[in-house]
Amino acid sequence: ADKAAHSKERPLRTIAAPSLCVPIHWSDTFKHMPLLTLGNVDIHYEVYGDGEPLVLIPGFAAGAWIWFKDVAPLATRFKVVTFDPRGIGQSTFESEPLTMRSLADDTAALLNGLGIERAHILGVSFGGFVALEFALAYAEATRTLSLCCTSFGGPNHVAPSMDIVTAVLSTNGFNTEERIRRNLLPAFSPDFLSSHPDEVDEAIRLRLANPLVEEAYRYQLKAGLGFDAESRVGAIKAPTLVFSGDADRIVPVQNSRNLVERIPGARLRLVEGGSHLFFMEQPEEFSRTVIEFLTQN
Repeated sequence: ADKAAHSKERPLRTIAAPSLCVPIHWSDTFKHMPLLTLGNVDIHYEVYGDGEPLVLIPGFAAGAWIWFKDVAPLATRFKVVTFDPRGIGQSTFESEPLTMRSLADDTAALLNGLGIERAHILGVSFGGFVALEFALAYAEATRTLSLCCTSFGGPNHVAPSMDIVTAVLSTNGFNTEERIRRNLLPAFSPDFLSSHPDEVDEAIRLRLANPLVEEAYRYQLKAGLGFDAESRVGAIKAPTLVFSGDADRIVPVQNSRNLVERIPGARLRLVEGGSHLFFMEQPEEFSRTVIEFLTQN
């Protein structure tokens, strides 16, 4: 990336990995994380653990908080890097269009600012679009690619039902708890909603504590709707894991099967009964599968 980047805190703050599979209390850590200046915006980023770098790219309208179940186990084996994209959480926003390429460029600039030349790249949902774009634009910087509950986009993307689209994309009461709850609940499985209400409430609380700029939301939405990498994914050279829940109502699982058919050598792993947020609902299986794949590649 050719953007100016510098850290507002030095040396780099690296946080020791918490105990395996113990959720992090983000309210305690968010206050102390460093920022990296990319041009005219500040990007909030977090680094946990030691080892080979692993970049976690959050999904649509989400930030670093989305990994609150996953950072701890992954950081026992890797240097985990995640961040708030522009206009989300603690990252600032300037009124300029966001494209999938510019979001991939931000990720590359962040790695460059942290002195990381090559990393494992993992993205969920919309973050999977960014991860695909990164792997295509920065092949030499992509050690492995993990695509979770995502798609190559375009006309052959398998869309969810219209009631799901309406619930997820509604902007009424933007950044309010009512709207956040309405948007997030369809991403969980019905069983998890009924059996783990406290964990669902925690996810909603974290999203509420990390508001997003509505203009950034709209730019992300436009970038996501216009994304089409189907004709390009065959050029991906990095070892690739495609990982999803087989009961995903937001990005139906056929999208994962389609990715595996088009990315050379890609491996498919499905979580039985897994929802769109399977990495929150089954964090042990998620981290175990990711660690196994990364250590083999």
